[in-house]
Amino acid sequence: MMDFQFEGAAAFVTGGASGIGLAIVRSLVREGARVAIADFNKDWLEECRAEFGIQGLTVPLDVGDRSGWARARVMVEERFGPVHVLVNNAGIGPDFNQLDEMPPRHFDQMIEVKLTGTFNGIHEFVPGMRARRRGHVVNTASMAGLVSNAKMGAYTAAMFGVVGMSEVLAAELAPDGVGVSVLCPGRIVTRLTETNLRAGVEQKPIFAKAITENSPAPMEASVVGDLVIEAIRGNHLHVVTHGNRIGEVERRVAPVLEAFSRAPRTSTPDRGTG
Repeated sequence: MMDFQFEGAAAFVTGGASGIGLAIVRSLVREGARVAIADFNKDWLEECRAEFGIQGLTVPLDVGDRSGWARARVMVEERFGPVHVLVNNAGIGPDFNQLDEMPPRHFDQMIEVKLTGTFNGIHEFVPGMRARRRGHVVNTASMAGLVSNAKMGAYTAAMFGVVGMSEVLAAELAPDGVGVSVLCPGRIVTRLTETNLRAGVEQKPIFAKAITENSPAPMEASVVGDLVIEAIRGNHLHVVTHGNRIGEVERRVAPVLEAFSRAPRTSTPDRGTG
Protein backbone atom coordinates (compact mmCIF):
# COMPACT_ATOMS: atom_id res chain seq x y z
CA MET A 1 0.00 0.00 0.00
CA MET A 2 1.46 3.32 -1.07
CA ASP A 3 0.35 6.97 -1.13
CA PHE A 4 -2.17 6.77 1.71
CA GLN A 5 -5.04 9.26 1.35
CA PHE A 6 -5.61 11.21 4.57
CA GLU A 7 -8.45 13.52 3.49
CA GLY A 8 -11.59 12.40 5.32
CA ALA A 9 -9.87 9.42 6.93
CA ALA A 10 -10.52 8.64 10.60
CA ALA A 11 -7.56 8.22 12.96
CA PHE A 12 -7.20 7.10 16.58
CA VAL A 13 -4.15 8.29 18.54
CA THR A 14 -3.35 7.14 22.09
CA GLY A 15 -1.30 9.40 24.32
CA GLY A 16 -2.57 11.99 21.87
CA ALA A 17 -2.97 14.94 24.20
CA SER A 18 0.71 15.81 24.65
CA GLY A 19 4.22 15.41 23.27
CA ILE A 20 4.74 13.11 20.30
CA GLY A 21 1.09 12.04 20.25
CA LEU A 22 -0.15 15.62 20.05
CA ALA A 23 2.33 16.37 17.27
CA ILE A 24 1.02 13.39 15.31
CA VAL A 25 -2.56 14.55 15.87
CA ARG A 26 -1.73 18.01 14.54
CA SER A 27 -0.04 16.57 11.45
CA LEU A 28 -2.98 14.26 10.75
CA VAL A 29 -5.46 17.14 11.09
CA ARG A 30 -3.39 19.27 8.71
CA GLU A 31 -3.64 16.45 6.17
CA GLY A 32 -7.43 16.47 6.43
CA ALA A 33 -7.97 13.52 8.78
CA ARG A 34 -10.52 13.46 11.58
CA VAL A 35 -8.81 12.35 14.76
CA ALA A 36 -9.91 10.69 17.98
CA ILE A 37 -7.48 11.86 20.65
CA ALA A 38 -7.24 9.27 23.42
CA ASP A 39 -5.46 10.00 26.69
CA PHE A 40 -5.76 9.24 30.40
CA ASN A 41 -5.16 12.89 31.34
CA LYS A 42 -8.52 14.65 31.23
CA ASP A 43 -7.01 18.13 31.69
CA TRP A 44 -4.91 17.71 28.57
CA LEU A 45 -7.93 16.38 26.70
CA GLU A 46 -9.80 19.57 27.54
CA GLU A 47 -6.99 21.58 25.93
CA CYS A 48 -7.28 19.43 22.79
CA ARG A 49 -11.05 19.87 22.64
CA ALA A 50 -10.53 23.61 22.45
CA GLU A 51 -7.78 23.34 19.82
CA PHE A 52 -9.28 20.90 17.32
CA GLY A 53 -13.02 21.51 17.41
CA ILE A 54 -15.07 19.29 15.10
CA GLN A 55 -11.99 17.63 13.55
CA GLY A 56 -11.09 16.14 16.91
CA LEU A 57 -12.86 13.84 19.33
CA THR A 58 -11.43 13.51 22.84
CA VAL A 59 -11.59 10.04 24.37
CA PRO A 60 -10.59 9.28 27.98
CA LEU A 61 -8.68 5.98 27.87
CA ASP A 62 -6.43 3.84 30.02
CA VAL A 63 -4.69 1.73 27.36
CA GLY A 64 -4.42 -1.19 29.77
CA ASP A 65 -8.22 -1.40 30.06
CA ARG A 66 -9.56 -3.68 27.31
CA SER A 67 -13.20 -2.86 28.01
CA GLY A 68 -12.21 0.82 27.73
CA TRP A 69 -10.79 0.13 24.28
CA ALA A 70 -14.06 -1.43 23.18
CA ARG A 71 -16.01 1.61 24.39
CA ALA A 72 -13.54 3.94 22.67
CA ARG A 73 -13.94 2.15 19.33
CA VAL A 74 -17.71 2.48 19.50
CA MET A 75 -17.38 6.17 20.36
CA VAL A 76 -15.09 7.03 17.46
CA GLU A 77 -16.98 4.93 14.91
CA GLU A 78 -20.26 6.62 15.86
CA ARG A 79 -18.65 10.02 15.25
CA PHE A 80 -16.23 9.42 12.36
CA GLY A 81 -16.96 5.97 10.96
CA PRO A 82 -14.37 3.18 10.55
CA VAL A 83 -10.84 3.96 11.75
CA HIS A 84 -8.21 4.00 8.99
CA VAL A 85 -5.15 5.02 11.05
CA LEU A 86 -4.30 3.64 14.49
CA VAL A 87 -1.41 5.25 16.39
CA ASN A 88 -0.44 3.31 19.52
CA ASN A 89 1.63 6.09 21.06
CA ALA A 90 0.80 6.06 24.79
CA GLY A 91 3.73 5.35 27.07
CA ILE A 92 5.64 6.21 30.21
CA GLY A 93 9.34 6.90 30.71
CA PRO A 94 12.03 4.79 32.39
CA ASP A 95 12.51 4.94 36.15
CA PHE A 96 16.35 4.66 35.89
CA ASN A 97 16.59 1.81 38.40
CA GLN A 98 18.83 -1.20 37.93
CA LEU A 99 16.71 -4.21 37.08
CA ASP A 100 17.33 -6.02 40.36
CA GLU A 101 16.43 -2.87 42.33
CA MET A 102 13.38 -1.91 40.29
CA PRO A 103 10.05 -1.96 42.16
CA PRO A 104 8.04 -4.77 40.53
CA ARG A 105 5.06 -2.45 40.10
CA HIS A 106 7.23 -0.19 37.90
CA PHE A 107 8.06 -3.13 35.64
CA ASP A 108 4.43 -4.26 35.52
CA GLN A 109 3.21 -0.72 34.77
CA MET A 110 5.68 -0.30 31.91
CA ILE A 111 4.68 -3.56 30.27
CA GLU A 112 0.97 -2.86 30.76
CA VAL A 113 1.08 0.65 29.27
CA LYS A 114 3.57 0.24 26.45
CA LEU A 115 3.53 -3.39 25.38
CA THR A 116 0.10 -4.66 26.41
CA GLY A 117 -1.46 -1.29 25.57
CA THR A 118 -0.10 -1.54 22.03
CA PHE A 119 -1.47 -5.07 21.67
CA ASN A 120 -4.87 -3.92 22.94
CA GLY A 121 -5.08 -1.29 20.21
CA ILE A 122 -4.12 -3.81 17.54
CA HIS A 123 -6.66 -6.31 18.83
CA GLU A 124 -9.46 -3.73 18.83
CA PHE A 125 -8.92 -1.98 15.48
CA VAL A 126 -6.89 -4.17 13.12
CA PRO A 127 -9.62 -6.75 12.31
CA GLY A 128 -11.73 -3.99 10.78
CA MET A 129 -8.78 -2.67 8.76
CA ARG A 130 -8.06 -6.15 7.44
CA ALA A 131 -11.70 -6.69 6.50
CA ARG A 132 -11.81 -3.36 4.62
CA ARG A 133 -8.33 -3.94 3.14
CA ARG A 134 -7.38 -0.41 4.06
CA GLY A 135 -5.53 1.09 7.00
CA HIS A 136 -2.24 1.81 8.70
CA VAL A 137 -0.94 1.09 12.20
CA VAL A 138 1.80 3.20 13.79
CA ASN A 139 3.35 1.86 17.00
CA THR A 140 5.58 4.25 18.93
CA ALA A 141 8.62 2.55 20.44
CA SER A 142 11.94 4.32 21.06
CA MET A 143 15.63 4.21 20.20
CA ALA A 144 15.58 1.99 23.30
CA GLY A 145 13.85 -0.55 21.08
CA LEU A 146 16.96 -0.72 18.89
CA VAL A 147 19.77 -0.34 21.43
CA SER A 148 20.01 -1.16 25.13
CA ASN A 149 21.31 0.97 27.98
CA ALA A 150 21.86 0.34 31.68
CA LYS A 151 19.18 1.49 34.12
CA MET A 152 16.48 1.35 31.45
CA GLY A 153 15.58 -2.34 31.80
CA ALA A 154 11.78 -2.36 31.79
CA TYR A 155 11.66 0.47 29.26
CA THR A 156 14.05 -1.38 26.94
CA ALA A 157 12.18 -4.67 27.31
CA ALA A 158 8.88 -3.01 26.40
CA MET A 159 10.33 -1.09 23.46
CA PHE A 160 12.14 -4.09 21.98
CA GLY A 161 8.81 -5.90 22.31
CA VAL A 162 6.96 -3.16 20.43
CA VAL A 163 9.53 -3.22 17.61
CA GLY A 164 9.33 -7.01 17.29
CA MET A 165 5.53 -7.02 17.47
CA SER A 166 5.37 -4.34 14.77
CA GLU A 167 7.61 -6.33 12.45
CA VAL A 168 5.43 -9.41 12.91
CA LEU A 169 2.28 -7.36 12.34
CA ALA A 170 3.70 -5.89 9.12
CA ALA A 171 4.36 -9.37 7.75
CA GLU A 172 0.87 -10.54 8.72
CA LEU A 173 -1.00 -7.54 7.30
CA ALA A 174 0.92 -7.02 4.04
CA PRO A 175 -1.30 -9.47 2.08
CA ASP A 176 -4.37 -7.52 3.23
CA GLY A 177 -3.11 -4.11 2.09
CA VAL A 178 -2.74 -2.74 5.63
CA GLY A 179 0.51 -0.92 6.43
CA VAL A 180 2.54 -0.85 9.64
CA SER A 181 5.19 1.55 10.94
CA VAL A 182 7.19 1.45 14.14
CA LEU A 183 8.47 4.82 15.34
CA CYS A 184 11.78 4.80 17.23
CA PRO A 185 12.39 8.37 18.40
CA GLY A 186 15.42 9.66 20.23
CA ARG A 187 15.11 12.44 22.79
CA ILE A 188 12.05 14.56 22.02
CA VAL A 189 10.35 17.44 23.84
CA THR A 190 7.50 15.67 25.69
CA ARG A 191 5.69 15.61 29.03
CA LEU A 192 6.89 12.12 29.99
CA THR A 193 8.11 13.19 33.41
CA GLU A 194 4.66 14.50 34.28
CA THR A 195 3.08 11.38 32.77
CA ASN A 196 5.26 9.21 34.99
CA LEU A 197 4.23 11.11 38.09
CA ARG A 198 0.55 10.71 37.26
CA ALA A 199 1.11 7.01 36.60
CA GLY A 200 2.88 6.60 39.94
CA VAL A 201 6.25 5.62 38.44
CA GLU A 202 8.94 7.69 40.14
CA GLN A 203 12.23 8.30 38.34
CA LYS A 204 15.57 8.19 40.15
CA PRO A 205 16.50 11.91 40.03
CA ILE A 206 20.29 11.41 39.97
CA PHE A 207 20.23 9.26 36.84
CA ALA A 208 17.51 11.25 35.09
CA LYS A 209 19.58 14.43 35.67
CA ALA A 210 22.78 12.79 34.38
CA ILE A 211 21.11 11.61 31.18
CA THR A 212 19.55 15.03 30.60
CA GLU A 213 22.83 16.87 31.15
CA ASN A 214 24.87 14.55 28.91
CA SER A 215 22.45 14.47 25.99
CA PRO A 216 22.00 16.95 23.14
CA ALA A 217 18.99 19.27 23.28
CA PRO A 218 15.77 17.38 22.56
CA MET A 219 14.12 17.58 19.15
CA GLU A 220 10.80 19.40 18.79
CA ALA A 221 7.90 16.97 18.58
CA SER A 222 6.48 18.64 15.46
CA VAL A 223 9.29 17.09 13.41
CA VAL A 224 8.13 13.65 14.51
CA GLY A 225 4.56 14.33 13.41
CA ASP A 226 5.72 15.07 9.88
CA LEU A 227 7.92 11.94 9.81
CA VAL A 228 4.92 9.82 10.74
CA ILE A 229 2.83 11.29 7.92
CA GLU A 230 5.64 10.46 5.49
CA ALA A 231 5.91 6.93 6.88
CA ILE A 232 2.18 6.27 6.53
CA ARG A 233 2.10 7.71 3.03
CA GLY A 234 5.06 5.59 1.89
CA ASN A 235 4.35 2.54 4.10
CA HIS A 236 7.77 2.68 5.74
CA LEU A 237 8.14 0.04 8.45
CA HIS A 238 10.97 1.58 10.49
CA VAL A 239 10.95 5.29 11.36
CA VAL A 240 13.79 6.98 13.27
CA THR A 241 14.23 10.60 14.26
CA HIS A 242 17.96 10.87 14.98
CA GLY A 243 20.03 9.67 12.03
CA ASN A 244 23.27 10.45 13.87
CA ARG A 245 22.63 7.50 16.21
CA ILE A 246 23.17 4.88 13.52
CA GLY A 247 26.54 3.96 15.05
CA GLU A 248 24.84 2.78 18.25
CA VAL A 249 22.66 0.38 16.28
CA GLU A 250 25.65 -0.88 14.30
CA ARG A 251 27.59 -1.52 17.52
CA ARG A 252 24.67 -3.42 18.99
CA VAL A 253 24.23 -5.64 15.92
CA ALA A 254 27.96 -6.36 15.47
CA PRO A 255 28.33 -8.85 18.36
CA VAL A 256 25.11 -10.60 17.31
CA LEU A 257 26.49 -11.13 13.82
CA GLU A 258 29.86 -12.16 15.26
CA ALA A 259 28.13 -14.83 17.35
CA PHE A 260 27.04 -16.54 14.16
CA SER A 261 30.68 -17.01 13.18
CA ARG A 262 31.06 -19.19 16.30
CA ALA A 263 27.84 -21.11 15.81
CA PRO A 264 27.88 -24.74 14.64
CA ARG A 265 27.08 -25.29 10.99
CA THR A 266 24.24 -27.68 10.28
CA SER A 267 22.78 -29.23 7.18
CA THR A 268 19.30 -29.40 8.75
CA PRO A 269 17.02 -26.73 7.23
CA ASP A 270 16.32 -23.88 9.60
CA ARG A 271 12.56 -23.44 9.71
CA GLY A 272 12.77 -20.19 11.64
CA THR A 273 11.23 -21.48 14.86
CA GLY A 274 14.13 -20.33 17.07
